[in-house]
Amino acid sequence: MMESFRIMELSKGPRVRFSPFYERSVEAGIRVATVYNRTVLPVSTDDPKADYEALTERVAIWDVGCQRQVQVHGPDALKLCRYMSARDLSQLKVGVAKYAPLCDHEGRLINDPVVLRVDEETIWFSISDSDILLWARAIAGEGNFDVEITEPDVSPLAVQGPMAAALIAQVFGDWTRELKFFHFRRITHEGIPIVICRSGWSKQGGFELFLEDSAKGADLWDLIWNAGKNFGIRPGGPNNVERMENFLFSWGSDADLECDPFQCAIGQYVDLGVEHDFIGKEALIAKRVEGPTRELKGLLIDGEPLEANPAPVGLQNPNGTYAGETRIICYSHKFQRNLGLGVIEVPNNLPGTKLKVETKDGWRPATVADLPFDL
Repeated sequence: MMESFRIMELSKGPRVRFSPFYERSVEAGIRVATVYNRTVLPVSTDDPKADYEALTERVAIWDVGCQRQVQVHGPDALKLCRYMSARDLSQLKVGVAKYAPLCDHEGRLINDPVVLRVDEETIWFSISDSDILLWARAIAGEGNFDVEITEPDVSPLAVQGPMAAALIAQVFGDWTRELKFFHFRRITHEGIPIVICRSGWSKQGGFELFLEDSAKGADLWDLIWNAGKNFGIRPGGPNNVERMENFLFSWGSDADLECDPFQCAIGQYVDLGVEHDFIGKEALIAKRVEGPTRELKGLLIDGEPLEANPAPVGLQNPNGTYAGETRIICYSHKFQRNLGLGVIEVPNNLPGTKLKVETKDGWRPATVADLPFDL
């Protein structure tokens, strides 16, 4: 289940944007949406369980045009991106992408984009839900970097699921099967300019098609949708249940604005051993030495299936003392039990620790688990 709110109408305008695929996704059956990067993000049809089954058993098509790109172009593009990122991008090659956390000067995680080098002097930050365009312009200006920073006309369309590779190969050719994970190729297909990347926000396998001409949105959707009918394709959106079962971090959802990458369970993507300086390096080195005071962990929650609760709620020790907060809860189809993600205070973060979670039906027992879940 998903908690949602009914509204009469969402008006178009510069404050809330719609992707080139929005109309097609509504026609295909999308009924629930949210707003992400000031852009409407379609989330699900009126049957979330069927959406989950399509993603995990066949193939799903997602309008993720809200995943905006911050384009850094110019002679200093790589130099600036190395300075902005806590992940070492020094060897980033054209045609390759990297998951690259961005931190502020105090080491707080402010975004966790995928970074794509589309040509020698052009790099895209494919961002999560915070305004990195303004941040990048400020850093570039203060540092006198020789770059131009813009939001290009680029809108991703995701094709995810165990049949995604077969579908994409049928549409674009068998060469797509040879693309390694986080590798991409820039092409024009039937007049549609796209970057085809083997990536996506699920563990089911798939591709993200970065459309470079918004006027071609319906054409690209129709191309995939029509070919996908033989594969049982279904519309959907980034799936909270599937990504929690496999733990894909969601910035802005799974942790608060004060958390650093180590607290967010993505510390393996921070490269502190590089010789060059980057924003937050000194603070992150200190945090690594000190160790975390709290940490994002999994929760196994007892009882009957719970409705998804995207709002943080209380997390306590059995004696009623504060232990942290849950960030999001769902019922797992795969594990047949309630799962949660919580930012948990040390030492309550140890796997196996018994806690209790506040729910609409009262407090329930819960057990701390490492991420990803291993059940």
